[in-house]
Order: sequence, then C-alpha cells, then structure tokens
Amino acid sequence: MDDDATLIEQFVTEYGTTPRIFSAPGRVNLIGDHTDYNDGFALPIAIGQRTVVAAAKREDRKIRVRSLLVAETAQVDLTRPEFARRRTWVDYIEGVARSLESRGVKTSGADLLVKSDVPLGAGLSSSAALEMSVGLALLALAGDQRLSPRDLAQAAQSAEHTYVGAEVGIMDQLVAALGRRDHALLIDSRSLGTTDVPCTLRGATILLCDTKVKHELASSAYNERRRECETSVSILRTKLPHLRALRDLSVTELEAHGELLSETLRRRCRHVVTENARTLDAVRALSRDDLVEFGRLMFASHASLRSDYEVSCAELDLAVEVATGARGVYGARMTGGGFGGCTVNLVADEAADELAKTLDRTFEQRFRTRPHIFSVRASDGMREH
Repeated sequence: MDDDATLIEQFVTEYGTTPRIFSAPGRVNLIGDHTDYNDGFALPIAIGQRTVVAAAKREDRKIRVRSLLVAETAQVDLTRPEFARRRTWVDYIEGVARSLESRGVKTSGADLLVKSDVPLGAGLSSSAALEMSVGLALLALAGDQRLSPRDLAQAAQSAEHTYVGAEVGIMDQLVAALGRRDHALLIDSRSLGTTDVPCTLRGATILLCDTKVKHELASSAYNERRRECETSVSILRTKLPHLRALRDLSVTELEAHGELLSETLRRRCRHVVTENARTLDAVRALSRDDLVEFGRLMFASHASLRSDYEVSCAELDLAVEVATGARGVYGARMTGGGFGGCTVNLVADEAADELAKTLDRTFEQRFRTRPHIFSVRASDGMREH
C-alpha cells in the first residue's frame, strides 16, 4: 500500500469520510540567509521531504486536526472572534486559516490529518511546509481560486508573523509554493519575483548534516537580528535617504558611512550586503555549472554568518570545518536561521559516503552525539496529489 493510501485509510478510521491529499516540501537554502527580510536575494531548493495533509470539508466552522508526527489532536473554532496563542504547532493551523479569511477566503471547517518527514528543528522549514500544505488544503476545500501561489505564500508568512510571533521573511513559503524539480529558485524578496535556475549538479550531491541541535537562542536572536537591520537602515538613511532596506546599501556606501553605526551593526550590515552579492554570483556560477566557484561562495557565506551575523554555533562550525578539509567537497555552510539545525554540503558523488562517515565519527568524538546525514535533491513545490 502506498503512503497516500495508508494516510487515506487512517483518515477514514479517524473521521469516517474520504479525504483529498495535499502536500508541501521542506527546503534547503543553498545560499542567501538572513537576506529575505532585508528585501534581498536567496537561492533555496524545495526538497523531497514533505508535509502531507489529508483533508475533508466540514459543514460547521471547526477545524479538527490530528498530527501523526507528534501524536496530538486539536480543534480550532473559527467562530471565535479572538485568537488565543497556544504557542504550539496548532497556532500555525489556525493562523493560516485566519490569514486566508483576512484575504476574503470563505474558509470552511475541515477535518485534517497531518504527517511529515521534514525533520523538526533542523532548519529545513518544517513550519512553512505545514503552513503551505494546510493553506493549499483549505483553499481547495473552500473552492477559492482567486489566490495565486504567491498570495498563499504571503498569507502563510503573515500567519507566522501575526499568530505565531516569528518575524520570518518570505523565502520559505515561496519555495514551498513554487519549487521545481532539478531547479533552484532565485527569489527577489522585494518584488517577489522568482527565477528558476537549473540545478542538476552533474557529478555532485547535496548532502545535509543535521546536527540535531537547536539552541534556545534561535527564535529570539532571529527577531533581534531583524531589529538590528531595521535600526541600521534608520541610522544610515540620515545620510543615504534612498535606503528602503539593506538591499539598497552598497559595500562602498557602508565603508563611507559605517562610522554612524556601532561595530555590531556594521557587521550585521556587512553580512547582508556581501551575502546578496554572493547569492547573485552563485546563480551565475550555477548557470555555467561551475561547482568550484559555487562551493567557494558557500564557504564564504558560512564565514560571514559565523563572524559578522553571529548566528552559527559550535556544532555547525565543526561540520563546516570537517567539510573544509575533506576530499571532494566543493563547499559547505550552515543553512536556515542558525544556532543549530543543518549544514548543506556540495560534494562530489564519489566522496559523499566518505564525508558522511567523517562527520559522523567527528561528532561522536567531540559531542558524544551522532548527526543525521542524508542527501537531498531539488524537488517540486506544493501540490494536490
């Protein structure tokens, strides 16, 4: 029995009716982290690991949902005028429903059964995969075709801001909506324009090293970095009135006016400005299949995230250090928000197993833990099955 058939059988047992099946992927960002909320550029891929939602319409305004991942059941009553934050995964469900309603979607009640193989806390955006799969399901059940995939991505981002309390950028939701097999997605976070970039990586593998670590700093530091960037723009705008976001700041302008900023704010700005440039350079390298140059940019990105943006940690740094000296590795960097989660490694096919073994052995020696190491490839975005 295939996975969808099994999920349908479980749904029928749980709710007594036959569902429709929807899914959305996790993502790996190849380069361009902490740029999206600065109106900058990012280059993620959707991955094969997905969140799958079985869904059936209800005649009332209640959403009943069971998560197979955490073995929990919850209920959301959309007739309640006030939202009460639970600080659990259910906030994503209710947040998406209410965000869609704020855009004029007549959301019905629904029975939902959710499963996922996107690792939690690994920096692979399990949250966006949940938001987008649930959002796609609720839109389909409502029979509303007015919202485009980009509109749904914005609704999901708004849900995370308003109902979860995480001030995320748009990258995760957009690639979950628009990802394409064997392509990376260049995202312009200001215009929401996207460009498919071929990403077949002939002779190379994208290997993820999930450190299985998520330090408590992650959420608070993410919001703090965002505020630091906004503060920097406000200060620099006194001399550079054209600045709308750090996307508009050049290296030359930062050098000329950096004395207006504290040393910490200068380093935050330097990361964003140089990361935007690296991302566009990486697109050009990938387009000409120059994996050596792409890998060099990955290493430089990690150094910037570690030293200028200060969102790495000992486990991520060790993984990149191991990759730096390993045979057949083109590049490595942390991916995602930071303070744990995954590194992404671009490695020659014939050297991938050796790198995995070295990472596993080194982590066990240093931290007495074993990472989860697995390969991914660029995959398709959200869909109804």
